[in-house]
Amino acid sequence: MEIIGVIVAGIIIGLLGKFVAPGNKDNIPIWLTILCGIGGVIIGWFVYTAFGGNGSPGVDWVRWIVAIVIAAILVVIASTVTGRNTARR
Repeated sequence: MEIIGVIVAGIIIGLLGKFVAPGNKDNIPIWLTILCGIGGVIIGWFVYTAFGGNGSPGVDWVRWIVAIVIAAILVVIASTVTGRNTARR
């Protein structure tokens, strides 16, 4: 059941990461955005626990903010590496 939760959270976090990423990041496909979101959830959890985060009762907002920031970084990297050129000649 955790895998389904990570996938659903990855979809949401990926879209939020794409939204908060600076610049025009609409040049990557949606599947890559979802993968960046899943990566943001997983890597964000490891970063959060590495810096002493142990969770809190209820919704742990700090962990989700870390996941969104990491997903935004992954979206920027993915857009830079694999983005389609949208400039007109």
